[in-house]
Parts: sequence; C-alpha cells; structure tokens
Amino acid sequence: MKTVIALLFIGAISLTAKAQEFKFENETINYGKIAVGSDGKRVFEFTNVGDQPLIISSVRSSCGCTIPKKPKDPIMPGKKGEIEVSYNTKRIGGFTKNITIFSNAKKQERKVITIKGYVAKEIVPEKEKSMMSSEASK
Repeated sequence: MKTVIALLFIGAISLTAKAQEFKFENETINYGKIAVGSDGKRVFEFTNVGDQPLIISSVRSSCGCTIPKKPKDPIMPGKKGEIEVSYNTKRIGGFTKNITIFSNAKKQERKVITIKGYVAKEIVPEKEKSMMSSEASK
C-alpha cells in the first residue's frame, strides 16, 4: 500500500513539474574574436517545452555594456522565443557577461545565459594574413 501511494505521489509531481519550462538552443554565445565597433547583436533562441504559456517578466545583464531585450508576448507551449542581446563592441579586450532571465517557469524562475568573446583593436582578414606571411618568407 505504501508503495502504491509513493508511486501515485511521484506520478503527480512529474505531471505538474512540466507546467512552464524553456529550453535554450545554446546557453552561451561565443562571439570569438571580433573587431572594435563591429555588430554586437546576438540572439538566444529557446522553446517553451512546457504545457502552459511562458511569461518572461524581465531580463537583466551583469553590466551596462550589455543590453538584453525580452519577448513582449507570452511564449505558447511548443513555440519558440528569442532573447536579443547587444554588447558594446567599443570596449577592447575579453569579456564574459551573464544575462539573468526572470520568468514564470516552475523549475527555474531565474535562468542565466552567457555571452563571451574578445574585442580586438584590429583584425586582419585571413587572406591578408596569408599574403603577409608569404611576403615575409621571401
């Protein structure tokens, strides 16, 4: 009898645990090495894998140099949504910034995603690098 009650309890928990949830394609976006002033906009895509509408109440970044943009409308079950992030690429050097998402997801009301990369003063295209190295070997 105790086993039957325990199994019913576990089954009830697993049915309700899926209410509103989201799954990201990637939780980290690596910009790689980019040039100063280049386009700092990237998009995180996610899917509402729950059975209720997912509402993102706010999105905050760990720094003023990163501006996130949340979806305006609820994301319906099975549908995709996007979090747009813009990084200020006028700051030279490496960066790792966290973006915290606040939502009505049952398992994870707060979700952290990350952007990282390196802003270089100047990037030499691969074609020019090969030309420069062949001239240097002469």
